[in-house]
Amino acid sequence: MWNIVLLVFSIITLAAAGFIVTRIHRLSFIKKLSGKNAFLSWGASVLPVLLIGLFCFINVFAMVIVLLHFFVGFLIADFIAFIVRKASKKNFGYDIQTFSAIAFTVIYLSVGWFAAHHVFITNYTFFTEKEIGEDIRIVEIADSHLGITLDGNDFAEQMERVQKTEPDAVVIVGDFVDDDTEKQDMIDACKSLGRLKTKYGVFFVYGNHDEGYYNYRNFNSEELCTALRENGVVILSDENTLIDDKFYIVGRKDRSMPERREAKSLTETLDVSKYIVMLDHQPNDYEKEAQTEADLVLSGHTHGGHISPAGQLGLLMGANDRIYGVEERNNTIFVVTSGISGWAIPFKTGTFSEFVVIDIKQK
Repeated sequence: MWNIVLLVFSIITLAAAGFIVTRIHRLSFIKKLSGKNAFLSWGASVLPVLLIGLFCFINVFAMVIVLLHFFVGFLIADFIAFIVRKASKKNFGYDIQTFSAIAFTVIYLSVGWFAAHHVFITNYTFFTEKEIGEDIRIVEIADSHLGITLDGNDFAEQMERVQKTEPDAVVIVGDFVDDDTEKQDMIDACKSLGRLKTKYGVFFVYGNHDEGYYNYRNFNSEELCTALRENGVVILSDENTLIDDKFYIVGRKDRSMPERREAKSLTETLDVSKYIVMLDHQPNDYEKEAQTEADLVLSGHTHGGHISPAGQLGLLMGANDRIYGVEERNNTIFVVTSGISGWAIPFKTGTFSEFVVIDIKQK
């Protein structure tokens, strides 16, 4: 299936590149150049596409996204120009139309670049009737995908910001590393987690990228596990831990991992009079998790949709139960974060990078 998807995207990308070249070739100054030197005019038309191709130095996915956005930008400009012509009965200058499309796309993607690279802080407050004593502050971090918008040093700087929120516990909800994360970035990021000063500690569950799909990065999952534990991070893999005799943290294996236990089996032996926080990287088991008597379920994975409207399409296809924000089912509150970074593509459109500060208060 994925091979078919990649083939379709490859065809669309090539078509988009060709379309952009022909559109640029219709600009008035290119036409004048064409009259003097056809080879030079086509070379000038291809040049912008070649410049977009420089995104390959980041990764091929970034290049594809930029090309497709320029393609869509031209289509939107064509549609607007058509409406204006129909309404005003006047021709809409082609050069203005083209440069407007280029300007719009550049601004749109620049905003997307900023949204991906600037990490916002999102705050939630939830109330419970369960006895928790003092308020509990949990910071949720997901989808750092080290090496995309954050290297090890960048991640460490974000952990300094996390420290300033004075968390009682920090939870890493999967995809801490990516398939091409460098070992030194992983080690540096783990050390920054070890420097966090919290009341209850730092807890980790695996995401679908943490173990690695292709085995070409320069460390393996065992080395990741060792680095986390050496820095005091508690790894929960279909396990739970009771914190200060007042609340549980339950960590699920990722959906992609073999022999993942049912959500209900992870909570059936717990004292449900205590507050239960469940960590599950992928937000796509809401129906069963809402039957566990968990009070709060924290997820990531979706990156808030990452590139609009991909997240919304995934939601319609049933890939996830939610792509961002808060939902409540059967007295269980579900939170999906857009993540502190994202996979492969250094842009976020229609969403932004974040870490989440959650305050749990006694009613």
